This record gives sequence, structure tokens and C-alpha cells, in this order.
Amino acid sequence: MAGVTANAVALVALLSMLVTSVQSYGSSYSSKSIYSSTWLPAKATWYGKPTGAGPSNNGGACNYKNNHLAPFNSMTSCGNMNIFKDGAGCGTCYQVRCDKNCHPECSNVAQTIVITDINDGRWAKYYFDMSGTSFGSMAKPGRNAALRKAGKISIMFRRVPCNWPGVKITFYILRGANPYYLPVMPENVNRDGALVKMEIMRSDNGVPTKVWESMYRSVGAVWRRDSGNPLKGPLSFRVTSESGQQLIATNVIPEGWKGGCGYTSRIQFT
Repeated sequence: MAGVTANAVALVALLSMLVTSVQSYGSSYSSKSIYSSTWLPAKATWYGKPTGAGPSNNGGACNYKNNHLAPFNSMTSCGNMNIFKDGAGCGTCYQVRCDKNCHPECSNVAQTIVITDINDGRWAKYYFDMSGTSFGSMAKPGRNAALRKAGKISIMFRRVPCNWPGVKITFYILRGANPYYLPVMPENVNRDGALVKMEIMRSDNGVPTKVWESMYRSVGAVWRRDSGNPLKGPLSFRVTSESGQQLIATNVIPEGWKGGCGYTSRIQFT
């Protein structure tokens, strides 16, 4: 009996370890905690040009550039703090729709938008200030302008994966960067749209050091590394998505890199 009891205890301990391991893995990589089939209520307005991408410079607080071009194609929006999340919500995608029973111009057809900017909407838990293009897309055909005239409306939304087919992640180095100060903005991140961790590997005389150094979120979608020693290329990045998937862009930044330039990688989340 003593031997059976010991075996039973050992089996219970092993099962406990396995359960703990599975739970830990699930918490770090589970799309169920990110995407949702449940529609939530929100308020929405629009800003900028009627058929524009929001800001007059086609940018926004996330620091993305050329939001009027593919893959965003002006289907962009501000989010309040529950959506923008101090920049951690930059690049995330949502489906939105408005109810024709509340606004006759609405189509009830879901449209996908991407967060590129921030607003100060405090009169609703979730508030989207959408580009003229994305706001109008919720209307019936030919009723876009009429819906925009409605101003602030009630909508429904849910978090969905981004879908940027054929697009790779580009690492844009902001102007003003130097070997001791490196602000980097990953653009066109597929699926989760957002990163929770970014690391950099420098080179020494052209040879990778094999050491990953942590970067920190600076502003919007920008990640930054300050260094007492010059960051010499080629540089590699290891990025972790919100759902826990990791990718490595090896030697994506060449020797002699410059601020104000974008360097396209060969990696993308799928």
C-alpha cells in the first residue's frame, strides 16, 4: 500500500505540473484572449477630410506614415484610452458596424479598421474617432455623405486579426536617430497588429554579438534603445506579438543605417 500511495502522489504531482505548464503557455499565446466574437457598444465620430485617413498629414499619434496608402488604405481610426492603451493599441484591428434601425444610412455590414491615432473621448467607455473614409464605409452604397452628416453615432465593435496579405514588417528608423539613440517603428504588423516586446542584437565589426538587448516603448508604436556604446549594424530585431508569437528579423538594418529610412524585413506574423 505504501508503494501505491507514493506512486499516486507522484502521479498527482506530475499532472499538476503539466496543468500548470499548459495554463502558463495558454496565457502567453492564446488568441482567445485577444480576439472576440462578441460585439460591444461604442460611440463613433469622424475627423479630417470626408474621404481621407484622418489627420491632414495622413499620420497620427502612432507615428505611422502614409496611412492613406496600402495596406491601411485610409481605413483608420483614433481610439480612446481603452483602445489606444498608451500606444500598445497602435496597429490593432477592429470590425465596426452601425445599426440601420438607429441610423437609416447604415448598412449593418461590418468593416475593418486599424488604430493609428488617439482621441480624448470620455463620454463612452469605448470611443472611435474614425477617418472620413472608414466612417463612411459603414453606410449603404451612395449614403456615405449622409451618414457622415449624422455626426456622433452608436456603433458595435469587436477585435479581429489584421489581414495584410503579401506585406512584410518594415522597421522605420525615425529622424534624429544616431548610434546612441535608436527609435524604431515596426510597421504593418499582421494578425495582432501590436507588439508587447522588442529586442535588438547589434554587431561588433560586422559580426552579430548573439546578445539580445531589450528595447522599450517610447511613444505610439515607436520602440527605443539608448546605448552608451554605438549601435553598429547590421542590426537584428526579435519581436513578440500580443499573443506571444516571436519572430526574428536577422540583419534587417544594414551597416551605415540612417534615420528617416524604412528597412523592410522578410518576416511577418501568420
